[in-house]
Amino acid sequence: MIKAIFRYSVFILVAAGLAFGGYRYLLPATSKTAPTEKAEKEEHADGVKLTDAKIAAAGIELAKAGPGVLRDSLLLNGIVQPNQESLLQVTPRFPGIVRDVRKRIGDRVEKGDVLAIVESNQSLTPYELKASLAGTVIDRQTTLGEFVSEQKPAFVIADLSTVWVDFSVYRRDLKRVNIGDQVLIDPADGGQPIESKISYLSPVGSSETQSALARAIVPNSGLRLRPGLFITGRLTLSAKKVNVAVKSSALQTVEKRTVVFVRDGEKFEPRDVETGDRDQEIVEITFGVVDGEMYAAKNSFVVKAEMAKGTAEHAH
Repeated sequence: MIKAIFRYSVFILVAAGLAFGGYRYLLPATSKTAPTEKAEKEEHADGVKLTDAKIAAAGIELAKAGPGVLRDSLLLNGIVQPNQESLLQVTPRFPGIVRDVRKRIGDRVEKGDVLAIVESNQSLTPYELKASLAGTVIDRQTTLGEFVSEQKPAFVIADLSTVWVDFSVYRRDLKRVNIGDQVLIDPADGGQPIESKISYLSPVGSSETQSALARAIVPNSGLRLRPGLFITGRLTLSAKKVNVAVKSSALQTVEKRTVVFVRDGEKFEPRDVETGDRDQEIVEITFGVVDGEMYAAKNSFVVKAEMAKGTAEHAH
């Protein structure tokens, strides 16, 4: 009787062990990988990988966070003019007939170059019309066989290494503008703005536009500024230096958090940031990004979209 009870107890224990092992075996595979999937989701939520080729194709601009200057500024509209102090009107010395024209509008000339040959009406002998200033021919009022005289300039030559930029300042802003103020001029050619200063303020205004003229004499390296074209300038009213700044276009919102996508290898990390003051171009970063870190400065919304797309794929 005792042996029978012992054998029965052993049977019960073995059966229970087999049943427990079978239950473990039949558990869904997801139970084992749940921690792994959670880690993968967290890893993707922390950033997105983009190769250099994808960055270039998406037009994402990378920049380095660092010190910046925040400017309170005033936007001004203006027009580019030749520097009148470096402008030469070439007028014939004697009336006569133009027998030869050597230069055209746009030609670069040196001092002493012959512009045209004129046959004098008085002596019937030809004489040379020369440039007394190096520069560019910006106007020509004579053609072959035409009568010319000292009453009208035949050529206008301008030294375009510097130009005038004449801005219109409305009467409400006149008290804010002073001689010596810094102005950043945008040539609208995709390059960096040109820095200059206001050198002249007109003492009179225009009755038609109710504005006054403010002029800057601007270096014109590479002829980025062409006389006759409209231009914009941003007059600096005040300036504040900050330790770390990023471009305004770098800021994005992810789950109601303000972030900047910081580049680490091939990965962009959405870094929570705290912002300070800002201007039209840059934003002060008081926490979240340090000096020297690379970030997505332009088209950062593409990084945000890629991260959202990856998170959605993992959800399925």
